[in-house]
Amino acid sequence: MKKLDVFFQRDKWDKFIVGQLALNNNRIFFEYDTNFMLKPLYLSPFKLPPEIRFHEHKDRAFGPNFGLFDDSLPDGWGLLLMDRFLTNKGFTTSEISVLDRLAFLGSSTMGSLIYEPPFERQTVDHSICDIHSLAKQSQKIFSGTSNEVIPQLMRAGGSPGGAWPKILVGIHGDKIISGENDLPDAYEHWMIKFSSMGASNDSGAVEYAYSLMAKAANIHMTETRLFHTDQKDHFFGIKRFDRQGSRRFHVHTFGNLIHANFRIPSCDYEQFLKVVRILTANHQDVKRGFSQMVFNVLANNRDDHVKNFAFIMDDDGEWALSPAYDLTFAHGPGGEHSMTLLQEGRSPHKKEIQQLGKIAGLNDKEIKSSIEQVINAVEQWRKYAQIAGVSNKSQKEITSVIQKNLTTVLCR
Repeated sequence: MKKLDVFFQRDKWDKFIVGQLALNNNRIFFEYDTNFMLKPLYLSPFKLPPEIRFHEHKDRAFGPNFGLFDDSLPDGWGLLLMDRFLTNKGFTTSEISVLDRLAFLGSSTMGSLIYEPPFERQTVDHSICDIHSLAKQSQKIFSGTSNEVIPQLMRAGGSPGGAWPKILVGIHGDKIISGENDLPDAYEHWMIKFSSMGASNDSGAVEYAYSLMAKAANIHMTETRLFHTDQKDHFFGIKRFDRQGSRRFHVHTFGNLIHANFRIPSCDYEQFLKVVRILTANHQDVKRGFSQMVFNVLANNRDDHVKNFAFIMDDDGEWALSPAYDLTFAHGPGGEHSMTLLQEGRSPHKKEIQQLGKIAGLNDKEIKSSIEQVINAVEQWRKYAQIAGVSNKSQKEITSVIQKNLTTVLCR
């Protein structure tokens, strides 16, 4: 039997045990610690409520582990780095369990949950990052030709999720250092994305333009930047909302909160807005979630799967909708939204948007105001694209799709 202790860490001076994970005969169990239960936090209220008993993970259709702990694990790019690193150490991917992966991350996780005892690997340093070099190395990792640079990429941050290569860094003015854990004073936690194999060189500029457009639509996001290099590269960066100095915040994605597999489109925005209302009990968060849905429809962000929405917990255990992230132009699976609007994914109309607003508890004035704010922002797509330096070709392609979306929503 393999066991792993789970801790909740607010900062380097405030850490307490949550419970213990165990793997026995390919079955995953979790038990909350008795001390944690004296004043429990509802870290995953729907699927892993704080109860004094053994919880067995039986939802194998969702995945191999509880959603609470799955949020600590990376997706495509991070898993690729992890697998390459471990196979270089003599492991085979088939013998690496989910507990091994959590132990490998240790305290280098997103959010507040950390795992002990950690897998021994090289200590993270704070050397200056050359993002152009790391971007080129990430392409070599994708093609499988450069395992010798994996440790450097791991030190720069190999734990964030998503299929796009990305690094976790510390930013102070124009200085960039590797930063998966605590940073020196004055540095802030950021994530920088690289281009995936075969992706447009415009991807960073497009996502930056979308962040400007989203903020103009009153979508709550953290600070974003476009990082330039001497080699004329440009990479999208976003300030992390799960970190503030040495302070860590607990974050739970919508998909893992309800055990919905993000790889299989199966959810509707009606479910999302219902969860926002129940979990946060905050009408303003419902309005924010609704506005983000409207933005995704009009701006054609159809990669709106269930892990691209999240919730963040404060010190009192209260939940709020997290700032928006991963907002960019995307055609989606089969040209449809990953999350449907009242079961409509290919061509959602104004009637679905309005009806969803009413189901979520918004009044006509709030629905109208949200739609108008988003329309006013996306109609200025060209302005934000030019600020970001998006190519004329991409500008034209995205303009055409946005105009089609606006026509669909405004005319029906």
